[in-house]
Amino acid sequence: MEYFKINGGKKLKGAISVNSSKNAAVALLMASLINYGKTTLKNIPQIEEVSRLVEVLKSIGVKIEKKGRDLVIEVPEEIQLAKIDQDAAMKTRSIILMVGALASRMKSYEIPQPGGCKLGSRTIRSHLFALENFGMNIESQSDSFLVTSEKLQAEKKIVMYEAGDTATENAILVAAQIPGKTVIKLASANYMVQDLCFFLEKLGVKIKGIGTMTLEIKGKTKIEEDVNYEISEDPIEAMFFFSLAICTKSEILIKRCPIEFLELELLKLSKMGFQYKIVKEYLAKNNKTQLVDIQTYNSELKALDEKIHPAAPSSAGINIDNLPFFVPIAMMAKGRTLIHDWVYENRAIYFTELSRLGAKIELLDPHRVYIDGPTKLKSTEIICPPALRPSAIILVAMLATPGESILRNVYSINRGYEKLEERLGQLGAEIELAKKNICK
Repeated sequence: MEYFKINGGKKLKGAISVNSSKNAAVALLMASLINYGKTTLKNIPQIEEVSRLVEVLKSIGVKIEKKGRDLVIEVPEEIQLAKIDQDAAMKTRSIILMVGALASRMKSYEIPQPGGCKLGSRTIRSHLFALENFGMNIESQSDSFLVTSEKLQAEKKIVMYEAGDTATENAILVAAQIPGKTVIKLASANYMVQDLCFFLEKLGVKIKGIGTMTLEIKGKTKIEEDVNYEISEDPIEAMFFFSLAICTKSEILIKRCPIEFLELELLKLSKMGFQYKIVKEYLAKNNKTQLVDIQTYNSELKALDEKIHPAAPSSAGINIDNLPFFVPIAMMAKGRTLIHDWVYENRAIYFTELSRLGAKIELLDPHRVYIDGPTKLKSTEIICPPALRPSAIILVAMLATPGESILRNVYSINRGYEKLEERLGQLGAEIELAKKNICK
């Protein structure tokens, strides 16, 4: 039972680099299953979510060699799915991508139902409706999915039931394994989907429309390539540092920010009064993703008149996972902010945990909260909710709170953030990762 001990209220200084993307890393780990050659994934984040998937892949016979921050992956001709590590698989939602990744290898297979964040009902209908177009049938059982397909067929056009990231990735993975052309409409254009497409291009899959909501994919009968691919940076981690800089009134340099996936967030923040400057622009090591270094400045914020909400599935906007970071920001802004998290049933309820730090948060319904600021913060002890981003915003708020606070059961944070206590310590934060022994 690990916990953070935090002596907050300190102004931070220095520079910090954004790490590679969690969501892209797990998608590419699953995508390695379609390759009969050797896959080298470079700059893999050292996080719990990745560790669980590595455990899953090794349990089914995949050879994985760790070289620093790189993973060298070799998939056998025959997958030993009966030996899958059930416990590891059920700790991550990304296991759902195995449905699409194994499509050309096996005519019938069973995978555990996914776990991950507890954010209410998260339907998989968008996966089912997309994959049935290829001739696949997915039967939901009590704790697993039974997948069957006699013969995969290329589909001229698929309209996504929802423009979800993992559902789009599953459809892309299947299309990549079928010769012929598939058009996917209302596809997610999110950062992890783009990274997956860039990786598949290196495997010889032809893809048009990357970064748009219409993808045209020409797959291959058998993919057997020795490839190296470097994962791009995580816009959600960049937003964590923006939120941290604002809440602690700190001037820090945040390096390697994937700007294309942060532009609206930064526009909203600038209208609230956030002062920052882009000091450098360059390409990520995948030679595709645009990165920038951003210097933040101590800023006085005011609430926006408009509500803050994530993007609708068929439009561009604030990333769903970036939305929670506006909660501690709104706590620092003068005035009332309405935040509408329409996607998840339970996540807005978790936002109210910040009231224990002194936040003035009014829960209107399972999706909407009013936040009145600025907040006079008080130190306290909180147990992390079973969800990554709500846990991360509590950490941000605690780092801005004078005095000693305790954040318990931080596995949720370690799922998605690498060695935060060490990296934040380099900025001057007083944070310690400790462990409480549990007697049995």
